[in-house]
Amino acid sequence: MSATAPPVAGLACRFCSAPLETVFVDLGMSPLANAYLPPTALGRGETFYPLCVYLCDFCFLAQLPEAQKPEEIFSDYAYFSSFSESWLRHAQTYAGAMTERLGLGGDSLVVEIASNDGYLLRYFQERGIPVQGVDPAANVAAQAIADGIPTRVEFFGEAVARRMVAEGQRADLLLGNNVLAHVPDINDFVTGLAVLLAGEGTLTMEFPHLLQLMEGGQFDTIYHEHYSYLSLGTVRQLFAHHGLRVFDVEELPTHGGSLRIFARHLGDPKRPVSAAVDALTAREERAGLRDPAVYQAFGARVHRIKRDLLRFLIQAKEEGKTVVGYGAPAKGNTLLNYCGIRGDLMEYTVDRSPHKQGHFLPGVRIPIHAPERIAETRPDYILILPWNLRDEIAGQMAAVRDWGGRFVVAIPEVEVF
Repeated sequence: MSATAPPVAGLACRFCSAPLETVFVDLGMSPLANAYLPPTALGRGETFYPLCVYLCDFCFLAQLPEAQKPEEIFSDYAYFSSFSESWLRHAQTYAGAMTERLGLGGDSLVVEIASNDGYLLRYFQERGIPVQGVDPAANVAAQAIADGIPTRVEFFGEAVARRMVAEGQRADLLLGNNVLAHVPDINDFVTGLAVLLAGEGTLTMEFPHLLQLMEGGQFDTIYHEHYSYLSLGTVRQLFAHHGLRVFDVEELPTHGGSLRIFARHLGDPKRPVSAAVDALTAREERAGLRDPAVYQAFGARVHRIKRDLLRFLIQAKEEGKTVVGYGAPAKGNTLLNYCGIRGDLMEYTVDRSPHKQGHFLPGVRIPIHAPERIAETRPDYILILPWNLRDEIAGQMAAVRDWGGRFVVAIPEVEVF
């Protein structure tokens, strides 16, 4: 199916309820990106779901229809944030900056939505600042609790927020990193944020920037747990609808290009909207983020990246070269499934997380080993699947060059280095 495939009748925007009539990009059918397979599951079939992103022509929210309930995706989660050194540095820097900027102390409360294994909240806790995590994945929340980070194992929304307020919790700093895109009922989620945020509190949210996705050809960041693909302009509309004003924004290099937005209650007049907010909104508009035709043209770039990667892999095989992967991220599973890359083109991949090692990638069923496997087999090429960490990984695996091995990334274009 092409990027101009007809939309499915009856779909409505999850924010404004307008009918969804424009296809942004169609990546065919794919399994859930984090549904890693244990060896015992290899004799069974897998369920594949449509991976087709639509654009709302009214509020310009790019979105995937809900293929599975969040409970089926997030209740037992394979991603543990603590295994990325660069992400830990990012979290530590954020905690220091926010503590200073907001004057946080022992009488403050920092609440993180989708707090994972407590990797970020511990940096506030070390400063003597009370913290509270909320995460739906019992397995990762258990690690946070074991490390002394108080964590509620729940899917956040208005009802949870009201229970927390009833228990005496209001957030002076309310934050969520890479969660806003992960909620199908985005109105309920943002209502919950408004309820939980203290009267003069600050809300920060980080999310991959739709503009960067489009300019960088980052189609592999599309997968079923990412229900929405967000621009600043649309997030401003969304938050204003729920009584929150975005008053500042920072552009970050994380995840191939993210935004960190700062928001407050509409009734809190102390922090005016910064020039950066209006400037970035205007930049999005100049780039065509309010023009459906610009979105529809994205599919052609995706098709070219697929052809270029397959051409490289096939040529490498014909020359007798060995290709393996590094990492088992969700984005890698989108890339491999969309391109139809299986064990005949990429023999295995490795990952630092012991929660993934010994399993197989969903759909393509490529085995996941520990990183030491690369030194044992000395492949010619290593395809870095989490391309946003390319420098970190190439540095960690510098010994690969001792036997003439080289690294490869596919996004934004195929590059061997």
